[in-house]
Amino acid sequence: MWQRIQTVFLLVLIVSLIASIFLPIWEVRNSEGKTHVLYALHYSQKSPGEGSPAMAPSYLPYSLTGFFIVAAITIALIEIGKYKNRMLQMKLGALNSLFIAGAMVCAFYFANGLRSGLGGVFGFGLWLPGLAVVCNLVANQFIRRDERIVRDSQRLR
Repeated sequence: MWQRIQTVFLLVLIVSLIASIFLPIWEVRNSEGKTHVLYALHYSQKSPGEGSPAMAPSYLPYSLTGFFIVAAITIALIEIGKYKNRMLQMKLGALNSLFIAGAMVCAFYFANGLRSGLGGVFGFGLWLPGLAVVCNLVANQFIRRDERIVRDSQRLR
């Protein structure tokens, strides 16, 4: 299991998705010093100064992005464990692509909505799921290659 290259790509996928949960998707600091930050699980605002309390973070609908990311991480972990069943691995890889794409669409939709009203810049949390998509596609290519090799060796017998 660990000696196969697709496992390495799936681990990179998992690490990039975990990092995208904790890194901001979008952020802005306006002229008054008020900071707005969108993460995969919530949107928060903070006023400047030590004594000023931060507003309670808004979880809905922004946590939908986090749901898709956690689901993709779970599917990738299951996919690593199913190394003996390559056909199931390929199906899980296709399903995982849909969940990662859903996370990217949600993140871009929410960030673009906030950006149109407040300005700001996109953060690494928006771009890391793109790396996860690429790693998932490459892992699926290697899984297909392994399946072809096994089928060719069985045909030669």
